[in-house]
Amino acid sequence: MDKLSLFDKNSLNKLLNKRSGESKFGQEIKLLTSISNIYDQLKSLDVKYVIIGLPEDVGVFANYGKIGTSKTWEITLKTLLNIQSNEFTTPQNVLILGHLNFSEELQKLSLLNPDKKKSFIKARDIVKEIDTHVAYIINQIVLAGKKPIIIGGGHNNAYGNIKGTSLALGKPINVVNMDAHSDFRPEEGRHSGNGFSYAYSEGFLKNYSIFGLQRNYTSRALFKTLKKLDNIQYTTFEDIEVTHKVKFSTAMKTALDFVGASPYGIEVDCDTIENIPSSAMTPSGFSVNNARRFVSHFAENPNASYLHICEAAPTEETASQVGKLITYLITDFISAQNNL
Repeated sequence: MDKLSLFDKNSLNKLLNKRSGESKFGQEIKLLTSISNIYDQLKSLDVKYVIIGLPEDVGVFANYGKIGTSKTWEITLKTLLNIQSNEFTTPQNVLILGHLNFSEELQKLSLLNPDKKKSFIKARDIVKEIDTHVAYIINQIVLAGKKPIIIGGGHNNAYGNIKGTSLALGKPINVVNMDAHSDFRPEEGRHSGNGFSYAYSEGFLKNYSIFGLQRNYTSRALFKTLKKLDNIQYTTFEDIEVTHKVKFSTAMKTALDFVGASPYGIEVDCDTIENIPSSAMTPSGFSVNNARRFVSHFAENPNASYLHICEAAPTEETASQVGKLITYLITDFISAQNNL
């Protein structure tokens, strides 16, 4: 737990904009006051959801991507804490735990030269260290009977989410991933493009559904790998949104049939949402409303075990919009779960 930085009252008060006659989300959330015995505290606390931030972009760098994902956690909090508290958002069911402090890892990253090949080898070694911390905190949250909502970082953190949840439940889990990329690249050292392949090869991931895989960003070799594995199912973005061979609702049903019979994680890569600043921003992707439909649909099932929103890379100009987007996805997950 040495990496865990608790979200406290002081931090809350700095971000909270109170308004007379209204109750804001941040006024009714739960907080922890001590970093000791996290598991016992979580288990005894009367909440259903635990929100945790992963402010890092080492995995993105290690995959030759555009850094900036380390900023997402802070900008999300600014929006989330100031939405309304009501019967749909239910902040009394939410603990904001805090974030894993990767400042040391980010400092190491800042010293690496992207023009040198060995820099990527070093970055991938750092990602392995990050994996350990992510897997442990997710494991503790799930063991305590809570549902993690994980914000920020690169998609390398899917590995830690899957491993931590799998170990807590004592069996491999399924995952549905809304993503333009499979992130099932070869095991060549850890980065944001192979979290799922590592989790699969190590026995933590069972059924894996990729929703919206884009043809232009999937190699021939990767398509061959995906097609030969019975535990992988995918629907391409082009079939859903360009040629309309498959309805959006039908694609969701197919994916849910593939993963929904046992515990599964919900992964949303912001690279797949049109014009959202991210590590691989796209002009052709799913709309924000379709991303919301996706999260709501897959959250409306008791086997939904966590939500992870990653790869957003906000700038100063786009911070507010990214914060709103991620807040919508968080509250859609909560609202759908509350209806169970």
